[in-house]
Amino acid sequence: MTVLAHDRYCDEIALQVDELRAVVTSGADLTATVPTCPDWSLEQLVRHMGGALRWVDALVRTRARENVPDERIPLLGGPDREGDPAALDAWLARSGELVVGALREAGPDTKVWSWAGVPDSGFWARRMTHEITVHRADAALAAGLPYEVAPDVAADAVDEWLQLVRWTQCNEPHATARELLLADGTLHLHATDAPAEPGAVRGATGEGAAGAWGRVVELTGRGVEWRPGHERATVTLRGPLTSVLLAFYGRLPLDSPELEVLGERGLLELWVEKATFG
Repeated sequence: MTVLAHDRYCDEIALQVDELRAVVTSGADLTATVPTCPDWSLEQLVRHMGGALRWVDALVRTRARENVPDERIPLLGGPDREGDPAALDAWLARSGELVVGALREAGPDTKVWSWAGVPDSGFWARRMTHEITVHRADAALAAGLPYEVAPDVAADAVDEWLQLVRWTQCNEPHATARELLLADGTLHLHATDAPAEPGAVRGATGEGAAGAWGRVVELTGRGVEWRPGHERATVTLRGPLTSVLLAFYGRLPLDSPELEVLGERGLLELWVEKATFG
């Protein structure tokens, strides 16, 4: 479960910004409701994402030791004109250039405030990679466009999600994710199209498991715990890695044709409902 290199995160943020820009300029209806974020239109989602990039740029570029308030971040909310794909695209492009430039200059070890107990620029490179990776999926779904993500990024997004949920369980007493502390069982994530990591353990989970990416996730009273490999579990979620990622994030229905759920589906549904750091 190796974290990706800092430059890999920076490269991926730049790529994902370009992919999200392609949605904006595809002719998609910017007023369309985002199915996976129904409180937002497509334009509002893009403005949220670009604003997050500009916020992180402000944190990293200034080496902030505390949060930077919204009013100190230029153009945080996006262009004044609404419903203008060209203006939105240009603003998003600049947002990406700013944050990637700040992160590359800082490297992974510069001290920067963060909300999750990892006060360095490396945290923000990883966080923004997966924030935009998942929100681009939201945008693609809203626009009816295909979506795919590189296997190393998808695998790391699963691990980061688990880490953030665990941090929330341990540090936010009123968080919804703490309700998972009362759950008891294991989740097995099994990708059918991504190779296993070196040293991953194979259990008796079916033919082909030895060569496939997998995670065993334990829901305990101490917080969520996980390890690479394949073991018998309370419930297994099986399918292409991108689909497993999106389902694990609550972005893809568990009954999607490319997915298979084996065992106690209710435990997986509980995870999708309660796993959050927001």
